[in-house]
Amino acid sequence: MNGEPQMSKFMSLARKFNCFYFNGDLQHCRPFLVCGKQVGVMQARVVEAACRYPDVFHLDSSGMVSLHPSLNSYEERSARMNQVLSQWKEERLFVTLKGWRNECYEVRTGFADPPLLKMDRSAACLFGIRQYGVEINGYTRHPQLGMCLWLQRRALSKPTWPGKWDNMVAGGLSVGHSVLDTALKEAEEEASIPAHLLANLRSAGSVSFYFESERGLFPNTEFVYDLELPADFVPHNSDGEVDIFELVPINQVMERIFTPDYKTTSCPTTLDFLIRHGFINSDNEPRLPELVELLHIPLHYLYSQSSSSSQSPISPQ
Repeated sequence: MNGEPQMSKFMSLARKFNCFYFNGDLQHCRPFLVCGKQVGVMQARVVEAACRYPDVFHLDSSGMVSLHPSLNSYEERSARMNQVLSQWKEERLFVTLKGWRNECYEVRTGFADPPLLKMDRSAACLFGIRQYGVEINGYTRHPQLGMCLWLQRRALSKPTWPGKWDNMVAGGLSVGHSVLDTALKEAEEEASIPAHLLANLRSAGSVSFYFESERGLFPNTEFVYDLELPADFVPHNSDGEVDIFELVPINQVMERIFTPDYKTTSCPTTLDFLIRHGFINSDNEPRLPELVELLHIPLHYLYSQSSSSSQSPISPQ
């Protein structure tokens, strides 16, 4: 025995949704640069496919992949990227493109920086693009059950994580929508929450993690909101993306997140809520400081490469 505390279920779960951060095959990944700055990470299979388009992608001697410097505007970069992705989609080259959304994410050096190009949401994981979304914890202080969270079960028609349990409201940040706009829009569409209740929406910061699946790489940041709801409110879906909603007592939430029926990449937001509200604490999680850190992977500092450097695909500055 080395004296270290045994890894808890919470810590094991945090390593699961940070699987690329801990176990990613960095040796065979390459930084992806636009305008000389890193915006993503490409796995070997994607680099191989990209090299078929030397007028769009450039692989330099240090192993970095860049969009061709001749593509010198947002519009031109977006158009050429869309042409490549559309061809890959037609060729059925990557499984993630089966979920083509006709909804675009913008690619930036940092969240507050001007966008460099846009691409279909389904393709962002091929390039390890940092993705941003919004998640709302809808909770109720039930007179009999105590603190409860509303969870949704995703519709079976969803292109990703169909039929899995999820936080009450969640949605990606697409082109032209701010964080708050997205939160309000998704709350109305997914859960039919009226405006007078949304007036109680409270920002609770963000979580970030680095997940990997067969679809690709997911360096994700979720902007988190808490919304206390009256005990008699019942959410109803209006956009066809939710199967059912269920009001779940906190002790059951703390078990459900460990099941395969719960969406892995929604666990950071749920854990964050449980920590902030005192349900996970230093008494039931001896490694609480480590757990909190694993809900806030420093994605903006991992992507630190430039055209003048030659380091690992992800490395702190």
